[in-house]
Amino acid sequence: MEKDFLLTILCPDKKLYEGRIKSLVVPSELGYLGVLANHAPLITNLAPGKITIRKPSDEITVLHSKGKGFLEVNNNTASILLTTA
Repeated sequence: MEKDFLLTILCPDKKLYEGRIKSLVVPSELGYLGVLANHAPLITNLAPGKITIRKPSDEITVLHSKGKGFLEVNNNTASILLTTA
């Protein structure tokens, strides 16, 4: 069974998502980056593009980021800060 981790996605005016997920794919400045449970600590800049979230039920959610942002991964928690989405 795949492990899950906590994801929070924030914009300046609201919280877009918070919940447990199995995997995350984000558009970094150097290309798309995948994150699974127990990922090494990471901080990276994000570029505009699709953010793909796979929930524990295997449901896929796709968000479209129109602006830049940051991703931080640490201790089975991922946090995304976006300028716009």
